[in-house]
Amino acid sequence: MKRHLIIFTRYPEPHRTKTRLIPRLGPEGAAELQGDMTDHTLAWARELASKASMTVQVRFEGGDEARMRDRFGDSFPYLPQGPGDLGERMTRAIQAAFAAGADRAIVVGTDCPGITADLAEQAFERLATADLVLGPATDGGYYLIGLRRPVLSLFAGIAWGQETVLCETQKRAEELGLATSLLTMLSDVDRPEDLPVWQRVKDDSTSASSPSRISVIIPALNEASHLDGTLSALRGARNIETIVVDGGSYDGTDLLAVDRGALLVRSAVGRARQMNAGAQAATGEILLFLHADTRLPERFDEHVRELLARRAVVGGAFRLRINGARRAFRMIEAAVNLRSRWLQTPYGDQAIFLRSSIFHRLGGFPELPIMEDFQFIRRLRRNGKIAIASASATTSARRWDRLGPWKTTWINQQIILGYYLGISPETLARWYSHGNPRP
Repeated sequence: MKRHLIIFTRYPEPHRTKTRLIPRLGPEGAAELQGDMTDHTLAWARELASKASMTVQVRFEGGDEARMRDRFGDSFPYLPQGPGDLGERMTRAIQAAFAAGADRAIVVGTDCPGITADLAEQAFERLATADLVLGPATDGGYYLIGLRRPVLSLFAGIAWGQETVLCETQKRAEELGLATSLLTMLSDVDRPEDLPVWQRVKDDSTSASSPSRISVIIPALNEASHLDGTLSALRGARNIETIVVDGGSYDGTDLLAVDRGALLVRSAVGRARQMNAGAQAATGEILLFLHADTRLPERFDEHVRELLARRAVVGGAFRLRINGARRAFRMIEAAVNLRSRWLQTPYGDQAIFLRSSIFHRLGGFPELPIMEDFQFIRRLRRNGKIAIASASATTSARRWDRLGPWKTTWINQQIILGYYLGISPETLARWYSHGNPRP
């Protein structure tokens, strides 16, 4: 017996996936949800494939095979769904499965997080006696369809996207003389009111196993005025440790860190040295490097773990938000976030995170007086994808306020250009200090 599982999904591109959720989540958030739900589906499919004789195939819309592999890994083959309505695309996929020798074929989408490996196994077992298996959805459609032979006319003339899809399919099956079996009813996640369904599945998954520990490493030098707010934003996160690496403060930064329950590590001054010292003291499987004047978003720990759970992802960072109302800040944010996403080059004030094993394998941050994050990210990117979370880390506007947003940005771009031209980091640090003096 050869079983064949077909997964229908979309490449998670903003503005083109989960569009009904954009008013609640925004384009990036809706696309991220699409990706997360596909990850969830592929996870139970891998579980099922590991214990049963079967083949799995992913049929996708949007993007291309290379981008699908980059985002979701190489566990299964990827094929485009091709043209036509949903019925035509499913017919084509099912025909191909039986032509390849399948005895039973099942098609599922990624919109129903309640599907499990056990439920899919149950569907395959029911096809031993039934011609057709349907998983009814609460919106009037179905989340799973299984056949033990191709029935070319089953999908013709169905009003796809309507709440009558299940009833129409059952009626057509009856007309064709197909013995039909129904699975338990589950809910899809298509509209804002469906989001609690996904949240419950995530909560159940989180409670089933202890999450990886995150070590938040904060290099600091005379940051008492900002550090309290930075540490306060970490409250409520699950299984984290906070490490403040003090470079010789005289304003009480070290005492504040201890008072707020952080582990205090003392180090020679220098952001790279301090971050490396913090990494040596860390016990977490994940390292997150946070500037002392940057506040992480709510549930940052969930974003970090979800992104690093993706097979192709080796590291990540958050979107940038500058704490100020000036219009120039919004323009700078937009440029930074676009660059981070498309070039996979976030900077340190976006809170870079990665697994500790990769960090130590790369030898940590190069101990340079400037551009240490830039050089480290370039090395990290050679090992896999760097993902950008949909949430934003909010950093102080002080370095832009000092000289003005555009002059500060101009100086920063000159430093980057100088680095590419081969000017030594020591010289660049002197230029930066001269052009951007501290008060």
